[in-house]
Amino acid sequence: MSTFAKPENALKRAEELINVGQKQAALQALHDLITSKRYRSWQKPLEKIMMKYVELCVDLRKGRFAKDGLIQYRIVCQQVNVSSLEEVIKHFMQLSNEKAEEAKTQAQALEDALDVEDLEADKRPEDLMLSYVSGEKGKDRSDREFVTPWFKFLWETYRTVLEILRNNSKLEGLYAMTAHKAFQFCKQYKRSTEFRRLCEIIRNHLANLNKYRDQRDRPDLTAPESCQLYLDTRVEQLKIATELSLWQEAFRSVEDIHGLMSLVKRTPKPSVLVIYYAKLTEIFWISESHLYHAYAWLKLFNLQKSYNKNITQKDLQLLASSVLLAALSVTPYDNKYGASHLELENEKERGLRMANLVNFSLDSKRENREMASRASLLSELAAKGVISCASQEVKDLYNLMEHEFLPLDLASKVQPLLSKISTVAGKLSAASSVPEIQLLKYQSALEKLTALRVLQQASRIFQSMKIDMLSRMIPFFDFNVVEKIAVDAVKHNFVAMKVNHLSGAVHFGNIDIESDGLSSHLSVLADSLSKARTLIHPPVHKPSKLGENLINLAGVVEKEHKRLLARKSIIEKRKEDHERQILEKEKEEETKRMSIQKKSAEEERERLSKEQRLREQLRIRREIEDKEKKEAQAQLAQLENSRKNRKKPIFEGELTKQGMVELAVQMQIKERLEMEKRLQKVAKTMDHLERAKRQEEAPLIEEAFQKRLEEEKILHEQEQLREIELSKQHHAGDLQEKNRLSRLLEHKNAFQERIVQRRESEFSSLRKERDERVNQLISSRKRERETVRKLMYYLNLEEQRIQRQREEDEARKHEERRKKEEAERKSKLDAIAAKQAQREREMEEKAQREREALLRGAEPVRAPDPAPPAVAPPAREPAVAAPAASAPAPSRYVPKFKRSGDSSSSQRPAAAPEQDRWGSRDDRPRPDSRPLRQDAPPARQEAPPTRPEAAPARPFARQEAPPARQQDGAPAAPTDRWRPGGSRPSANSSSTPSSAPWRRS
Repeated sequence: MSTFAKPENALKRAEELINVGQKQAALQALHDLITSKRYRSWQKPLEKIMMKYVELCVDLRKGRFAKDGLIQYRIVCQQVNVSSLEEVIKHFMQLSNEKAEEAKTQAQALEDALDVEDLEADKRPEDLMLSYVSGEKGKDRSDREFVTPWFKFLWETYRTVLEILRNNSKLEGLYAMTAHKAFQFCKQYKRSTEFRRLCEIIRNHLANLNKYRDQRDRPDLTAPESCQLYLDTRVEQLKIATELSLWQEAFRSVEDIHGLMSLVKRTPKPSVLVIYYAKLTEIFWISESHLYHAYAWLKLFNLQKSYNKNITQKDLQLLASSVLLAALSVTPYDNKYGASHLELENEKERGLRMANLVNFSLDSKRENREMASRASLLSELAAKGVISCASQEVKDLYNLMEHEFLPLDLASKVQPLLSKISTVAGKLSAASSVPEIQLLKYQSALEKLTALRVLQQASRIFQSMKIDMLSRMIPFFDFNVVEKIAVDAVKHNFVAMKVNHLSGAVHFGNIDIESDGLSSHLSVLADSLSKARTLIHPPVHKPSKLGENLINLAGVVEKEHKRLLARKSIIEKRKEDHERQILEKEKEEETKRMSIQKKSAEEERERLSKEQRLREQLRIRREIEDKEKKEAQAQLAQLENSRKNRKKPIFEGELTKQGMVELAVQMQIKERLEMEKRLQKVAKTMDHLERAKRQEEAPLIEEAFQKRLEEEKILHEQEQLREIELSKQHHAGDLQEKNRLSRLLEHKNAFQERIVQRRESEFSSLRKERDERVNQLISSRKRERETVRKLMYYLNLEEQRIQRQREEDEARKHEERRKKEEAERKSKLDAIAAKQAQREREMEEKAQREREALLRGAEPVRAPDPAPPAVAPPAREPAVAAPAASAPAPSRYVPKFKRSGDSSSSQRPAAAPEQDRWGSRDDRPRPDSRPLRQDAPPARQEAPPTRPEAAPARPFARQEAPPARQQDGAPAAPTDRWRPGGSRPSANSSSTPSSAPWRRS
């Protein structure tokens, strides 16, 4: 693999190789450069390299190299300069087209040369054998040698370009142009196979475009420009398909157009729709889908009437006549009668598919559409005024076919109208895309419709008719054709008739007992006879024994009703099973019949094709033998004519081509040997003559040489004397010129000195100025660098200061946040402690109330006190307890069993900090616990005062607490830090307990 420092070097190397005739090496060098990973960025020389590369690919017909190079170049310039890729591709296609045209011209010239010259006699035996074996003509061989390879390369070029541009949104126009050129190539050279492949390629490109929607540079089909380009490509595809008579591909092209419009949810332009429906009429007529052919004509008529403002009344009349005749050409009966379930499903699917194409509706719901039919079409034509726009002959024909009842004269009245209508033809002056309208093509369908109408109307008024009379009533066809038409009509239940060739008559209506009409008449007759019998012989009514059966009537009716319901369900189930079995059996029989029919058709087709091939081989063999005999006779006659003065050739055995060729070869070998002998003899004679001639001319040549030498010596001396004289004259002239110019030498030196001094002074001044500027520039740059260094130093200091300040702010915020969280946590703990204290106070109050109740129950046992001293204390207790109630709760909750209730202890030890937030389960007070010891802990100061009316007299309880206990044993007053109101408690509230503990005496 060659490596180049610059792309230009590769181009030069390639040109050098081309100049010495090594194009393959030049192509390989450029290919290595293009596929190299070193040149992945676009440069201008790469475009020149690609131009030379595609030229070499075209000259050498290297399609694979061209495709690889274009793909690599697309990767390089896709995001930078996509127009360069467009120019390269256009140059590539132009070169391919020129080479193909040049090859075609060369083959045509060669064919003309072969037609003019007669080279049969000068052909070698090898050429004769090749021409006889191959059996090709001159044009076929020239096409195969010159034209076909270039056409193959041109087709490969189109495929390569389409593959490269298939998902490039920036080159959609070039993609469409390439597709159009490929279509024109297929049309110009009648390449139907390549056209099918091209349509499939474009169809796959669109399918992949919709399948992979996440590709980069993918064309957006919702854009109007892109949609129009793709639509124009499909319309061109449809045109070429109809021109090449590829109707299957044309139908697929119509489906492609409809699918594209359904995909983008956009209605095309009216001009595109006109082409669409015009081609659709041709496709449906070729496929004998007359109903949808008529619907397509109706759509085309509506488009021309609505959007074509330049349409004339004559063109509108011609269009309306075509629509009405197309509608009348539809058979008046339905083909679904008597068809199997599979055929009905296929016909329904086909109908929906056709109707979808004709209606061009973007609504995919089938229930929103109505099925097309001949009756609905004719009613639509009458409603939209199409019938009124048609010509008078077409109107009369429509009235005769659809509204008149003339079984005897219908054909005679229709025939002159058909003759007039068949002569009408023309092309629309205001619609170039609509093909030429020929009403003659509807004549056969209208004649068939006339025959069906005659049969239908005759079946209504006749029971039987002679075959001759029926033939006179239908003059269009022979009776054999009429019979085929009648069989088809009977098959589809349009008419009921039978042909009896023995009696020569036609019988209308079914005469067997199983006909529907006769069976209905018999059922009516049976009902009438039954009623008459009932009237003549009325039934005898016997006295009923209803009274005897009234007791069990309800049960019998219920049982009978249930039995009937069960029987009904069984019958329905059996009926459904029977119908399902019949349907499955029909499906199996239909499948077997279709398979057998298909197999027999394939066997018959294979047998016929085999017989055809055998007959063709025998015919070709006989033709070859006859041709060989004729050619052998012609060659024998030619050999006899060419050997007039010689001995005639003697041919033994049967005259064959192979024997004739061998004889010709032997004779030519013999003649060649004789010729060689004669040539050897002549060569020997000429050798002797040449030797004698040279011996005689040797002294003469020497004498002439000496004479020429003397003449040239004299001439040389004369030329030398002339040259010396001229040199002397030039020297004398130069001396005179020197003497004349020597006077100006001093002036020249002075002028030169002045110029040199002036320039030296200017140079010194300029050098001094330059040195000053350089010094100034150096000093200014030094100052700038010093300024920048100082500025960077100050900026670094400022950044450090800002960083430190930011860190201090963050630390301060973190500390504040921590303190705030700590305060919140403490507040939550205080709230929890307050709730706990409240619950303990409630339990203590409850226990106190229970104790008071016990005390009240024990008072009658003791001696009553006439003057109870406890009357006064209840009045003072609320006052004493009120301050205690308002006292704040302690800052920390201390369980009961940890409190010291001994009055003798003057100081209490400090409570240890609790580890658990809620305390252990054993530390919690029990609601039913009572102090059993004498030195039980006093009641809490926060307990609320007792009510005066509920406080009983307690003679054995202490009225006042000892002073020492109040001062030493009471806990210290809490600070107002945890006080909700923020007020300090009074001295009385802190020293006076709410109640004294009690002891049993």
